[in-house]
Amino acid sequence: MIRRIAVLLVCVLVVSGLNGCGGGAHTLAVKAVAAGVPSLAPFFDEKQGLGQDAEVRSMPVQGSLQQGDTPGLYGGTKKPTVCDVAKLKRFLTDPANHQKAVAWSGVLGITTDRIPAYLDRLTPVLLRHDTLVQNHDYKKGKATPYNSLLQAGIAILVDEQGEPAAKCSCGNPLRPFKGDASRISVKFADGNKKWNGYEPSSVVAVRPAPRNMERLVLVDVGDPERGITRPVGTTGKRDTTFDTRQQHAVPNLAGMTFGAARQRLVSSGLAVGYGGSALPSDDAHVTASDPPAGTELRFGEYVTLSVAGGTSGGGTSTPSGPPTSSGPTLRPPTSTAPPSTSTPPPPTSSSPPPSSPTNEPPPQSSSPTTGSPSVVSHSPSTSAPVTSSAPATSAPVTSSAPVTASVTTGTPTAATVTATTTET
Repeated sequence: MIRRIAVLLVCVLVVSGLNGCGGGAHTLAVKAVAAGVPSLAPFFDEKQGLGQDAEVRSMPVQGSLQQGDTPGLYGGTKKPTVCDVAKLKRFLTDPANHQKAVAWSGVLGITTDRIPAYLDRLTPVLLRHDTLVQNHDYKKGKATPYNSLLQAGIAILVDEQGEPAAKCSCGNPLRPFKGDASRISVKFADGNKKWNGYEPSSVVAVRPAPRNMERLVLVDVGDPERGITRPVGTTGKRDTTFDTRQQHAVPNLAGMTFGAARQRLVSSGLAVGYGGSALPSDDAHVTASDPPAGTELRFGEYVTLSVAGGTSGGGTSTPSGPPTSSGPTLRPPTSTAPPSTSTPPPPTSSSPPPSSPTNEPPPQSSSPTTGSPSVVSHSPSTSAPVTSSAPATSAPVTSSAPVTASVTTGTPTAATVTATTTET
């Protein structure tokens, strides 16, 4: 009896150590959603071709928390559209689907009469990373939320701040992932078997850009040397193209606040990331960059910023000023054909300037599986935990910014913000 009690006590202590105060490895269950696999409880009949997923290999990242305006976060395609927004609008405004419309709009915090105008501001993109979201099925007349990991290549609609708003193929509404992206347990089941190329370190969660954008700057998922500039609220017919191989000089950021430096990089077509539990404070001061100022980088490559000081908590501030794009305002060649693999010829227009003054600081799934579902738990040491946030009111980001960051103790607090290349 004594031995049995001792064994039981050991088991209790082990469980407590895993999930309690002692350093907790508690994980959040997340359902995998593979590209091309129909939803079990969709808002919209997927057989009617509302959206088209693509075959995309998830891009590597160094951090799990990305802002919506990061150059290269999202992708595009040469196809006219990957999401039939007009068809979704007709469906949700049909009186016969009123109950679904009520549930759908409720998730997104709007009334049914505002659905058409809301949809007009959304933009279709393709995921370039396996992306965490709060997904919603339609069950018993209500929207049922659950955490899910959307595979790269899935077509979604994003809002003006670059946050996922709806899954194209089924119309299911999406909200920001609420949890720590580094502590998840992914369940591959119901036809969504573990896809080739899945890497826990490539998982991202999206947070809103600091301000609304006028256009998204995407990378062609079929030809990464071809960039796509897509005005917000359009589906592809007004796309223009640019050469992602074009070089952008790293600006001199020393002495600027992190918020201003980040916006400067994004406006230049370069990305910045970070590590840790929260964004560096917008008022933290940049002490150095790696690579240094003047270094030429391609579109979507990342810059590491060293910052010091600033208020605690980080995060983006309330958006102000006019909308911007998630990257440079690119003036593409007159031809929309993708660039050749040889040395790129000079474009017919000059190199695009930033979409907003550079000195303006910003506010800061596949074949069915059989048997028991597989579960993958991971806790990447370099990824940034994701905090929950309400639907943002600021601008979307178009490329993903992998990140790592280090924080030193003492005064001032120093953090390293890493920006890495988005390559296919």
